[in-house]
Amino acid sequence: MLTVLQIDFPFTGPFGAEMQQAMQPLAESINQEPGLIWKIWTENAATQEAGGVYLFSDAITAQNYLDMHSARLTASGVSGIRAKLFSVNTPLSLTCKGPIQ
Repeated sequence: MLTVLQIDFPFTGPFGAEMQQAMQPLAESINQEPGLIWKIWTENAATQEAGGVYLFSDAITAQNYLDMHSARLTASGVSGIRAKLFSVNTPLSLTCKGPIQ
């Protein structure tokens, strides 16, 4: 079943175009993660937060990614990581133009 993973954490920057330049290699590596369908990168410079919303093909690959990414963030000094996993109701999502196949 399709699974959404939502992650956010305290982040002091960079934001915007500077974030895009700094995080491009990470974005390219995330594209290689098993089960990943897409990721939407999120940022809020005013509240000093960043994260993402991910769509995975199933709960197992989403949980595996969450475990790996949480360890990666923690190793780079990030704390206060918040994450949630959700099953996708595909029929309702498609009715509301959700970007799923």
